[in-house]
Amino acid sequence: MERLLNQYQALPPMLPALTQEQLLAQPLPGKWSVQEQVAHLVSYQPAFLSRVYRILDTQDPLFEPYVGDDDPVFLYWRRQSMGTLLEELETDRQKIIQLLQSLPEEQLQRVGVHKRYGRLNILQWTEFFLLHEAHHLFSIFKLAHAQ
Repeated sequence: MERLLNQYQALPPMLPALTQEQLLAQPLPGKWSVQEQVAHLVSYQPAFLSRVYRILDTQDPLFEPYVGDDDPVFLYWRRQSMGTLLEELETDRQKIIQLLQSLPEEQLQRVGVHKRYGRLNILQWTEFFLLHEAHHLFSIFKLAHAQ
């Protein structure tokens, strides 16, 4: 729970020193810029929340891997300002925190099936979500500090 509450807060301190050009620069053709990485984090939170609700409502639902470039929500968010992205990131994170904190232990043990990673209970889905987020935070850190 501690990482869920705080991990995403590592993002804002990485951004103020970056120019708009640096935010939008792709490290390689087809690789996401800092702005696109943040837009992906913003678009992935409601996808995660939707999966949790589906796990709560359906017996062992099956989920395909999430592909940001195929998500119309990501395509929308990548065109928004960094300030708007950070506000949305905070708003959606609070929704996730409130839901997960409200669930009793038996609901946290409900299972959803990831096509690649198999059967995961909600706690494991949350760990997967946080590791995925950490990967993108590290990518943003590297891009922000590239010489």
